[in-house]
Amino acid sequence: MPNPLDRPLAPSLDRPLGRRDLLRASVGAAALAGLVTTGVVPARAATGAGTERAPDLPPVPGMLGDRRANEVWYQLDEAALYKASPELLAAYRAIGAHVGGSIESGFRTVWQEMSRSPAYPGNFQAFMAPIEGPLRVVSGVQLEVFDSLYRPYDPRLVAAFAYFGQGVLYDPRREDVRSPVHTMDSPPGGAPVGYHTWHAYMRAMMLLGVDRPRWAAFAPLNAYAWALQSVAKPSTQTPNPPLPRETVVRFAAAWLPRGPRRLDADFQSFPYPRGI
Repeated sequence: MPNPLDRPLAPSLDRPLGRRDLLRASVGAAALAGLVTTGVVPARAATGAGTERAPDLPPVPGMLGDRRANEVWYQLDEAALYKASPELLAAYRAIGAHVGGSIESGFRTVWQEMSRSPAYPGNFQAFMAPIEGPLRVVSGVQLEVFDSLYRPYDPRLVAAFAYFGQGVLYDPRREDVRSPVHTMDSPPGGAPVGYHTWHAYMRAMMLLGVDRPRWAAFAPLNAYAWALQSVAKPSTQTPNPPLPRETVVRFAAAWLPRGPRRLDADFQSFPYPRGI
């Protein structure tokens, strides 16, 4: 996937989630790990070895991998990149101007530098506050895509991110842009830095109260896919074999329960997670 991205909280700048938030986000993420580990999410869903039927979606000749997961990453590309609305393009321009020109590397660099400071997360929240409006536009576009194909906090999102990280989703509708595999793009011989970028956006939106519980639930999924892709190192042009199921399950159990501050520390490692 070509990454189109290369109300202040009180009284605390990064307060712990409330009980309801925890049920829907942090504890929910841990429960998702349990779903994979205990087999409630089938092995084929966890590894990308099979395809979930999606009778509400038309078949695509030549597509490989889970139909619904293919669709959500395809539609995210459409909405956030290839067919971005004028409102979203204006939001990108405002964000780019604020972080120094690049909505990808500029945003990521700001987060990386500020997150190493003892003043974090307050410094990052204060810096991002002027672009809360544009970030709300970005958040709305992305969540609308996910919500069109999955329920909020849907356990099936674990598999969708696992497929994405492993690069097992082949979508012939993307052959025209020479990137038919839905996974995070990386430069030739490089690493998928888009996961760091997306984490930085998620943290900005959480700190500003922009759909905070939703992004707190997505953050460990993003990190989980990053870890899987760091091991799989998939091609973006040709179908990739899935990782061993035990690897996918072990990573799910390790990564999905992690909260935002733990993930902040994890994403200090660049370009791959520590130990990979």
